[in-house]
Amino acid sequence: MNYIANENRYDTMIYRRCGKTGLKLPAVSLGLWHNFGGVDDYDNAKAMVTRAFDLGITHFDLANNYGPPAGSAEETLGKILQTELKDYRDELIISTKAGYGMWPGPYGDFGSRKYLIASLDQSLKRLGVDYVDVFYSHRPDPETSIEETMMALDSIVRQGKALYVGLSNYDALQTSQALEVLKDLKTPIVLHQPAYSMLNRWVEHGLLDVNERAGIGTIIFQPLAQGVLTDRYLQGIPSDSRAASESVFLNEQDINDKRVNMVVQLNNIAKNRGQSLAQLAISWALRDERVTSALIGASRVAQIEDNVKALNHLSFSEEELTEIEAILQQNS
Repeated sequence: MNYIANENRYDTMIYRRCGKTGLKLPAVSLGLWHNFGGVDDYDNAKAMVTRAFDLGITHFDLANNYGPPAGSAEETLGKILQTELKDYRDELIISTKAGYGMWPGPYGDFGSRKYLIASLDQSLKRLGVDYVDVFYSHRPDPETSIEETMMALDSIVRQGKALYVGLSNYDALQTSQALEVLKDLKTPIVLHQPAYSMLNRWVEHGLLDVNERAGIGTIIFQPLAQGVLTDRYLQGIPSDSRAASESVFLNEQDINDKRVNMVVQLNNIAKNRGQSLAQLAISWALRDERVTSALIGASRVAQIEDNVKALNHLSFSEEELTEIEAILQQNS
C-alpha cells in the first residue's frame, strides 16, 4: 500500500526562519546519523521517516559517511524517497555534508575542492535526487584555505547541486572568516550546525552571536547529549545502553554519580512542567530564538513522537531557568 502523508501534518509543527534568510525549518528535525545504515532494519527506518513527516518534520539531515557502512544512510533515505516520499520532494529539506573520512587516499577527507564536489556527486547518486537543499562543509580543514573550501561550496550551488550551503563544527572565528568569503561570493549560506545541549554550551560564547549578525540560522545536534539527557540513565548505566557499549561517542566516564544526580534534578523539573527529561532538554535548547531547529536522533518511532511533544511547552519562567542554571553550574 502506497504511503499517503497525514493531511494535518503542518497543523501543529512550529517552523522557524533560518536567521534572515528565506528558508524555514521545523523546530525539530530528524538526523540520520545512527539507526538508518545498511546494518539497520529498513522497515523501522522507513517507519521513522514517514512518521516524522506525518508530524510535520520536513527536514532530514545526513552526511556522506553516515551508516554504517559509510554512505548507507543516504541510500536508505534515497530508497524511502523513491518508494514513499516521491510525491513530496518539494515539501522536504534534505541536507548532507562532507568533511570527515569517506574513502582511502588523500582526496577523501577534510575540505578540498576535489573532495567536496566529488563527495556530493556520490551523495546525489545514493539519494537518487538531482540536488540537495543544504550542503555543508562538515568541519574546517587545517591544511586547506577557507577560501578554497568556500569557493567549492559556491561552485556547488552554481552547478545546481545544492540550493543552499552551511557550515558545521566551525568555531566562531572560523565561521566569521568563512562568512566573509561567502558574502563576497554572494553564496546563499543559511545554516551553521554545531553541537549544543545543557551539557555542551560552547556556542553561547560567540558562535550564536556571529550567526545572528550574519543573518543565518543555527541548527543544533546532540541536544540530548547522546542520550544522557533522557530517562535512560536515571538509575545509572543500563547494560544495553550506549554508555555501556564500545561507543566512541559516549562511555561510562560520561555517566558518573555527579552527572546522574544532575539528571535526576533536571528530571524533577521536567516532571513539574509535565514533560519528559528529553522534552525538557529540547525545549531548553530551543529557548533561544537564534536556535532555528534541534536535530534529534531516534531508534524507534515512539522516540520521535515523544521528542516532538517538547514543542507543546517551549516557554520557561525565570524561576525555572534560574533553577536549571544552578543545577548545571553545580555539576559543571
